[in-house]
Amino acid sequence: MQYRKDNKSGNMLSVLGLGCMRFPFNKKETEALVLAAIDGGVNFFDTAYIYPGSEVTLGEILAKHNRRKDVFIATKLPISRCKSPADFDKYFDEQLRRLKTDYIDYYFMHSVSGYSQWKSLQDMGIEEWIVQKKATGQIRQIGFSYHGTCDDFIKILDSYPWEFTMIQYNYYGENYQAGKTGLQAAAKKGMPVFIMEPLLGGGLVTGLPKQAKDKFTKANPKISAADWALWWLWNQPEVTVAVSGMKSTQILEANIASVDAFRPLSQNDLAVYTDVMEIFQKSYKFYCTGCNYCLPCPVGINIPACLSAYNTSYGQGFVRGAFLYATTTAIITKKPNSPRNCNDCGKCEKICPQSIPIRAALKKVSKRFESAPLRALFGLVRRIIAK
Repeated sequence: MQYRKDNKSGNMLSVLGLGCMRFPFNKKETEALVLAAIDGGVNFFDTAYIYPGSEVTLGEILAKHNRRKDVFIATKLPISRCKSPADFDKYFDEQLRRLKTDYIDYYFMHSVSGYSQWKSLQDMGIEEWIVQKKATGQIRQIGFSYHGTCDDFIKILDSYPWEFTMIQYNYYGENYQAGKTGLQAAAKKGMPVFIMEPLLGGGLVTGLPKQAKDKFTKANPKISAADWALWWLWNQPEVTVAVSGMKSTQILEANIASVDAFRPLSQNDLAVYTDVMEIFQKSYKFYCTGCNYCLPCPVGINIPACLSAYNTSYGQGFVRGAFLYATTTAIITKKPNSPRNCNDCGKCEKICPQSIPIRAALKKVSKRFESAPLRALFGLVRRIIAK
């Protein structure tokens, strides 16, 4: 494992962090994953209040095996739920209980989307609350995770003495949201920068267009698509930790091996990313990372899966995309969860970190996969199965 220094605290952090939003459903598998990560040198674990069951599971595992002292826990205040100053303590105290700890190493303001949102927290007295928690040692480092424009990111950086930040960043989204400009601005302040979605929710591995896969393979057949994505990040000294939501010990082991094998990229290597990006621009239509913040949908639509099927139909072929759509929506059953069922409530768009116009997107998805001929085909399959 390789480590990079957090110059604000002096902590040495593993360049690979374990994102705990996508823990396996099986608790034994999750326990094995967490312990294997620690034994493999991973010491940064990222969770959040709103990740279902994540804080509780992580806390139980660390307590059971007495491994709390071996890791840095990062978790997040659900600021969208904070309506009064009393809510700060309400959620924070519950997080300490869930995690079975009396302090948090890295505490985030979760999913700040703009300067006005941070200003609202200031008006509620968040700065005074932070001072109190740091004085007691319950919060060691304070920062924020971000989903918004680069201009607002810079304003937020300059408005408070932050000790770290987290941004979405990968070779597909180099200039998306805070982007490279934000990364470098935070690094100039001496702040560690944690990276979320380094693999675009797996899209830079399993969702690569065939032409892009071929480009990587031709350039170096010995390394994987995940290696290419992670190495692009670690090649930048401003990146402190790439937080990956690894669902199995096999994926974990592969990513740890990627750390061990990493070496600085050559100019020829960097040119490959340019070629791959040109392919992506022609293929992917929606910048969805599968974070699932938009779920549950009031009418049962699996929004991320529908958008993934749509992207797949352009990047990997219509047949593959249609197959994913059929399984995603159960379109061959009597009561499918089709995007056609959207009631236009807009709830999903209000909480989408990527600001995707989801309602319009679902109309496009429905149009692509539920034309009259395709509906007839799905209906035929349904009747055959019913017999």
